[in-house]
Amino acid sequence: MSYVDIILELVIGYIALFITVKFLGKTQLSQITPFDFISALVLGDLLSSAVFDEGAGILKVLLAIGVWGFLIYFTEMLTQKSRKLRVFFEGKPSMIINRGKIDWREMKKNRLDLDQLKQMLRSKDVFSLEEVEYAIFENSGGISILKKPEADTPTCKDLKIKAEQKTIPLTIISDGEILEENLKQAGLDENWLYKELDKGGVKNPKEVCYAEWQTGKPLYFQKY
Repeated sequence: MSYVDIILELVIGYIALFITVKFLGKTQLSQITPFDFISALVLGDLLSSAVFDEGAGILKVLLAIGVWGFLIYFTEMLTQKSRKLRVFFEGKPSMIINRGKIDWREMKKNRLDLDQLKQMLRSKDVFSLEEVEYAIFENSGGISILKKPEADTPTCKDLKIKAEQKTIPLTIISDGEILEENLKQAGLDENWLYKELDKGGVKNPKEVCYAEWQTGKPLYFQKY
């Protein structure tokens, strides 16, 4: 197999993988389950094996990726329409802490030990098991918790405090480049931006790695 053939198969395989992943949807990354993880590994391995197999041509690479991608898509369609198949392929969440008590049966079923549980709780800013009322071990391997009322952080509603309306911050500068679209969306212009930067001792936006604006707040930025 020549170098040109390898490069050609890699480029075509890359494009095919990109199209397949985009077609399968964002859940492949954001809510990955053990089945999704294995499917993604096999998909990548099909490409790598086909590229270095002298007997496999470009059409065979595309066929392998296409068929495997279709099988994943077909499985996703089945799991959307059937709850039983969804549980079979993706599993179901397990309540490992119920009313403040650890369910050791569910812990063993999911092959979790106490140190792993404490580590997952710490990732949710919980450092004591005593604070947890319910904990659910999700299909993705993450954990969702509900704290006990006495350990939960009070909200503005609980304290009867009128909260200000929150808005999503807009990125104004990224990697030294002004994002004109976001600047217009905020109802601002470059004159305003240069004045705000000048207040912070910055003359050129290229000196700024990141800047964001939020309603009612001054421009926040960081220099390189």
